[in-house]
Amino acid sequence: MRYRITHRTEYRYSEPVDSGYNEARLLPRALDRQQVLCASLAIDPPASDQRERSDYFGNRVVAFSLDRPHRSLTVTSSSEVVVEPRVDGLDLFAGESWEQARAALREATDPEGLLARDLVLASPLVPLGEALSAYAAPSFSPGRPLLDAVHDLMVRVHRDFRYDPEFTTLSTPLADVLAHRRGVCQDFAHLAIGCLRSQGLAARYVSGYIETLPPPGKPRLIGADASHAWFSVYVPDCGWVDFDPTNNQLPESRHITVAWGRDYADVTPLKGVIFGGGQMQLTVSVDVLDLDAADPMAAGGASGGHP
Repeated sequence: MRYRITHRTEYRYSEPVDSGYNEARLLPRALDRQQVLCASLAIDPPASDQRERSDYFGNRVVAFSLDRPHRSLTVTSSSEVVVEPRVDGLDLFAGESWEQARAALREATDPEGLLARDLVLASPLVPLGEALSAYAAPSFSPGRPLLDAVHDLMVRVHRDFRYDPEFTTLSTPLADVLAHRRGVCQDFAHLAIGCLRSQGLAARYVSGYIETLPPPGKPRLIGADASHAWFSVYVPDCGWVDFDPTNNQLPESRHITVAWGRDYADVTPLKGVIFGGGQMQLTVSVDVLDLDAADPMAAGGASGGHP
């Protein structure tokens, strides 16, 4: 599948901003099944300084600063990617038990395994505790294959938790999500990650996009898509396997990966500090266009599914 993604973030300020320093994680990663044809970042007003680097997790980070007064800032990421489906399939019942995978991870000395071991620990937005361990327990019966156990956890999160964008904010504690059984894709990813880490398994937070499909007979609405989040579990001698609890599916060719880390704080699309500005108004729009299926002359569509 070939996609064009446009992610536009606009800040408007009640008072002039004297200067600002920002980091953007908005450019997709190049992966085995994801080819980045092109990717660029447009900043208005133009940045006084702009540099790209890779962070600890290998994500593409664009750092930029503005040293002239401004009353608005617009950052637009534009990219085209090709995402290939998994060709070898995925047998949930094959491979090691989750206990064997946990033991292998504890003894790992290879670079990928050592990095995965960092992702067993609690992180700023995913504190560990008895409540998460108790929720995870029914999925992790003794001897159960790792992927089957993780898949069962994903299904339970999708079934037990209500998608409610009005309930949580970026600062809502994970304990509240667990207690009230509601949240959004970010919360569901954090919840599953906490459950996996509570069992001694490595899990990471993945940010990106998902192509959303309109209701039958309805057009897509340009800009109606949104950033999405899911999680990955580390399988020793195999690598990372993605799961999307919001949509109850294993990500394939409709999921576009941008960044990953311990939790949302590691992959925030745009963050920084400003001096001045007064009150701020934020507007974000995302459009994910399937270039293989869409008529390029048509005005596209409506978003279905969850952000």
